[in-house]
Amino acid sequence: MLTRTRSSSRPGDVIGVLDIGTSKTVCLIVAPPNSRANGLWRRERPSVLGFGLRPSRGLKAGVVIDLDGAEQALRSAVSQAEQAAGLTVEEVFVAVMGGRLKSLTFEAETKVADRIVGDADAERLAAAGRSYAERDGHTLLHLAEIGYRLDGAGGVANPRGMAGTMLAADFHAVTVEDAPLRNLLQVVERSFLTPAGIVPAPHASGLAATTEEERRLGVTCIDLGAGSTTWSMFADGHLLSVDSVAVGGHHVTFDIARSLATPFAEAERIKTLHGSLEEGASEDEEMFSYAVSGRGEPVLHETTKADLNGIIAGRVSDLIAQVTERVGRSGVAHLAARRVVLTGGGSQLKGLALFAEEMLGRPVRIGRPEPAAGMSVAYCNPLFSTAMGLVPIAFDPAAGLRGSGVRDDVAAGGYLKRVGQWLREGF
Repeated sequence: MLTRTRSSSRPGDVIGVLDIGTSKTVCLIVAPPNSRANGLWRRERPSVLGFGLRPSRGLKAGVVIDLDGAEQALRSAVSQAEQAAGLTVEEVFVAVMGGRLKSLTFEAETKVADRIVGDADAERLAAAGRSYAERDGHTLLHLAEIGYRLDGAGGVANPRGMAGTMLAADFHAVTVEDAPLRNLLQVVERSFLTPAGIVPAPHASGLAATTEEERRLGVTCIDLGAGSTTWSMFADGHLLSVDSVAVGGHHVTFDIARSLATPFAEAERIKTLHGSLEEGASEDEEMFSYAVSGRGEPVLHETTKADLNGIIAGRVSDLIAQVTERVGRSGVAHLAARRVVLTGGGSQLKGLALFAEEMLGRPVRIGRPEPAAGMSVAYCNPLFSTAMGLVPIAFDPAAGLRGSGVRDDVAAGGYLKRVGQWLREGF
């Protein structure tokens, strides 16, 4: 995660978290643990004060293609959350899913200046990691040490204060292309919000949909969104890899629309009401009616659920094959791919977990975020994994404190220029 830092934070501060996706825009207004808001003391965990949900506009595969449309949807979602919370929000943590997320694992090393490892030695390592990761038109979103080695001996959790001459670390970094990120941040700041942190969306959804034990033992979390599918891979409690393909639930709907010659909205209704990946279901030969595309009075056609499910299975099989091939090329599949968790709106397709389990030959389950204080249980479903996963990230001391509410212009790369300063302050 990329974040700003500051030396102190008022206990009553609240922040917003934003999931600006292809099909939906979500805003949560959250109070930190042990805080007072609207005259009430909050719980020891972060508490959701307001929730906003609106259909997205102006995005394709998580990338902004219409600034005005995306801004209108964001303003509407934020306004809904602010009305529910009874207050306004200034700072937000933003999930980033578009712009060709790139995952890197690499080693950096430095000589120990005084033969006793100090903060300056660790900072030199982090600076070397940032310099290596942020290049070729990419902006750094996330940088974390996977493990340290001191004079060649591995397994060092915290080398500070230890004696040695050469310090090395394995880093994992996530970067994104500059232009798509700049456009996303323009939408945020045009809505009079200050980005306090930008987070890889697969990391957030992975934290929400998996358990701490799964992340320790090794797990791959696949988030099936509307316009794209992203995934995160964890082992030993560390994020090891993220990736994405520009295929999601909307592509299943498009396949149905083309095959049945029906409008997209009707195809989405058909998928939701009748779609399934369960094999040999008793209702497979049942007929259902649907409207076909055309002018004038609606014309109804009929088909079987088996025919519909064949269309769905073809696209889902292809998607799972693409993800499996990319996971195999990640270099960490042997550590993190023995368990699979599916989340996101597309994971709610009936029978998907068993279908994927049979294809992959390994355990698969549907991951749902844990209920948060103040959050209706009805919203704690896979559709909101990314937004819910941003909440613990926003208040994680290891990720750095939030920045102040000062707004700066995005124009001329103002936000991206500040990125380097915040990273230097945060490591």
